[in-house]
Amino acid sequence: MSGIAGTKSSLTWAVHLSLAAMVLLWLFPTAGLLVSSFRTADQIATSGWWKSLSASEQNLTLRTDAPDQQVNQNGQFVIQGNLFDESSQSQISRWGTNSRSISDYAAGDTAELRKGGTVTVQTNGDYVMQSDEPFTGKRGTRIFVTAKSPPEFTLRNYNYVLFDPSNREGIAKAFFNTLTVTIPATIIPILVAAFAAYALAWMDFPGRALLIAVVVGLLVVPLQLALIPLLRLHNDIGIGKGYVGAWLAHTGFGLPLAIYLLRNYMVGLPKDIIENAKVDGATDFQIFTKIILPLSFPALASFAIFQFLWTWNDLLVALVFLIDSTGDTTVMTKQIVELLGTRGGNWEILATSAFISIAVPLAVFFAMQKYLVRGLLAGSVK
Repeated sequence: MSGIAGTKSSLTWAVHLSLAAMVLLWLFPTAGLLVSSFRTADQIATSGWWKSLSASEQNLTLRTDAPDQQVNQNGQFVIQGNLFDESSQSQISRWGTNSRSISDYAAGDTAELRKGGTVTVQTNGDYVMQSDEPFTGKRGTRIFVTAKSPPEFTLRNYNYVLFDPSNREGIAKAFFNTLTVTIPATIIPILVAAFAAYALAWMDFPGRALLIAVVVGLLVVPLQLALIPLLRLHNDIGIGKGYVGAWLAHTGFGLPLAIYLLRNYMVGLPKDIIENAKVDGATDFQIFTKIILPLSFPALASFAIFQFLWTWNDLLVALVFLIDSTGDTTVMTKQIVELLGTRGGNWEILATSAFISIAVPLAVFFAMQKYLVRGLLAGSVK
């Protein structure tokens, strides 16, 4: 019975499990990136993103106020304050005055200082230093604490990356530069490929079969082979490096797949509609704009998704065809690569920049994904 048409395969459960595993493998890193982009640097350094909803324990080295803040109270020199920032909600469990013994004292205990005087540290970070003699030195005393911090999420990372004028990395500028490259580089090949696909699908002219074969052959040509010759051509004709060169490069590299997908879809449209339109006196241009394009929207959207994702995530073409010395045309991928070098320890900034980079492609994919399969399967079944 298992071989009878219409019956379910006994391996359906395996297909479902495999699909679920693939979804989870892609989902976990994205979720981790999103959660990390809202966490502070200290939390990222002490616990994984999967522990972001629980309190984290960390060892910190903090300093009291400098001796110039001391006051004389009834013959005693006193320095008091709080070890944490005003916004911190951390709670101290153990502390010490020596890096080799960071947990000698519990919160509320009093310790003797090596240079004279005492210090008392409370659970919330409040401290009081007292001495019969004035405190000396330019910096405050180091206090080593073991503190538990409650879960904390902040928008400071996004504010710094996108809006802070002191941010020299220029992620916001790179974001708009990437849009400047991606939007035209997606629209131009779709327009050109739509005309070419209609001609190859519904117009009879000599050499049509040869052109279709050439388009199929161009699908397997490696991108890297054409980069340098194309750049030399751009320099010879006066285009040089810039947005125009990048648009033309992405258009040329995307056209073979665009023509292939759109031609396969258009050739599968009902022939009677085209013939009836011609009988009614419609020109090829009218048929193309008023009949073919509206009916081909799934295929157009399918290629638009691919082209947008490829162009947005591209690094190689941007490095070759965009001017890098001034930074005015730097795209997101190039900027994030530079962040890896200059911000190797600032994981909160890297996570925020990376999630901003993938947010737009995710939005485009989810907005148009219902057309993806329909466009890819176009022409596969007659």
